[in-house]
Amino acid sequence: MVNPNPRSAPRPDTAGAPPGPTRDTRFDRRRAWLVAALIVAFMLINHADKAVLGLAAVPIMDELHLSNSTYGLVSSSFALLFSLSGLVVGFLSARISSRMLLLTLAAVWALAQLPVLVVASVPTLVAGRVLLGAAEGPAAPMSMHALYKWFPEDRRGLPSALQISGAALATLIATPVLTWLITAFGWRSAFAALAVAGVVWCLLWWRAGHDGPYGHRSAHGAAPASAPASGAAGASATPSASAPASGPGRPDRLPYRRLLLTGTVVGSIAGAFGASWALSLSQAWLPAYLRTQLGMSPGRAAALISGVSAFSFVLLLAVSPMVDALRRRGVSSRWAAGAPQGIAVAVAALAMAGLAVAEGRMPLLVLIPLAFGAHAITFPLHYMTAAAVVPSAQRGAVFGIVAATGTLPGLIAPYLTGHLLDAASSPAAGYTRAFLLSAAVMLVCAVVALVAIRPERDARRLGAGRAGPGEGVPAQAGGSKPLAQ
Repeated sequence: MVNPNPRSAPRPDTAGAPPGPTRDTRFDRRRAWLVAALIVAFMLINHADKAVLGLAAVPIMDELHLSNSTYGLVSSSFALLFSLSGLVVGFLSARISSRMLLLTLAAVWALAQLPVLVVASVPTLVAGRVLLGAAEGPAAPMSMHALYKWFPEDRRGLPSALQISGAALATLIATPVLTWLITAFGWRSAFAALAVAGVVWCLLWWRAGHDGPYGHRSAHGAAPASAPASGAAGASATPSASAPASGPGRPDRLPYRRLLLTGTVVGSIAGAFGASWALSLSQAWLPAYLRTQLGMSPGRAAALISGVSAFSFVLLLAVSPMVDALRRRGVSSRWAAGAPQGIAVAVAALAMAGLAVAEGRMPLLVLIPLAFGAHAITFPLHYMTAAAVVPSAQRGAVFGIVAATGTLPGLIAPYLTGHLLDAASSPAAGYTRAFLLSAAVMLVCAVVALVAIRPERDARRLGAGRAGPGEGVPAQAGGSKPLAQ
């Protein structure tokens, strides 16, 4: 019988196709950018918490009569549980919503600022930094994981750059404010202000923070609650972006040993390690170096550190969207996102070596932004390359492992630098040794990142292909190799 209304009949060629833009889709896009803005603020507070000890280093060392080694030990204590907590929380992220994870972390940050307001001593400084490090270890990978739940794979460059730019914004915005508080009201006031900022963020996140539609499947393969239901009762559901179809060549999970020994993951960790070495050195010792070796006032030192962050911020905003554009034009992830990591760390390493041999104030002022700012683009890119070979259900755990390993310099670099300063014949000689050692470590990491990061090749070898819309790297023609048993 002929259908009396042919226009109402479904067209075979569009059956199962994703719907076009709707009012709900546009609302989700706005919500995605709201969540992104809150995560940028989250990272701003995160890095301000890390930096405050370095900004207050000189008055704290003077008041408590600390040696360079003791101050370095206090600074390194921040990283005592940093990597371990990042690893543990990474695995928990598959069971706990990103909303609750970030809320809990920020609440602990605020609590960690309080001990020194009661008793100012080395034990309370260490206790506060250890607690802060335990809560901040998972911050970067878990906030990036939460961000990825709101953006598809080929639209993550700018959001990732903005998330990482929280560090640059913290130095650009928070450093002058905290320096002013330290100078005008004493160093304790800066810790109190950060505690208040953490509480305010928690209140905002509790109201507006939610998990997005690009989350992973549950352990039983069910779509997350944010995924829209489709089809009538008894009809088969259409796979959505938040519930990727599984099947041959698209495994939901892979052995962690295979993932972690993959060249792309190893190279991503190496890039993060080299960049984190420069970052931890700048947070712990750059303010003291500027004041004691270059004779800068607190205000001038804060202004230069803000300038370094502005340079990093510009790099982040320029490079990451360019990576998205290159990938949409068919450039491989190795050259679009992998090689820039190695190049950035190599440039920072060479500038770090230059600080050890440069003479004159002007060359130093040119080299400092390169040594402590050029590595910034590595942080969003190493998450992007690691995610390209990891099934989305394991992304949070792998991000935690990558961050735990890649941020180990926070435990090593500050204390080692303090030891080198005390052991040297003069502070200048100690900084020279510290810069040369840092340059050597960073250069090795840069070479490993350049050689090892090959997302397309490794995705094919793992049989990961593309886990679903918005995940991984594009599958090759004919599908991916099945997972070896």
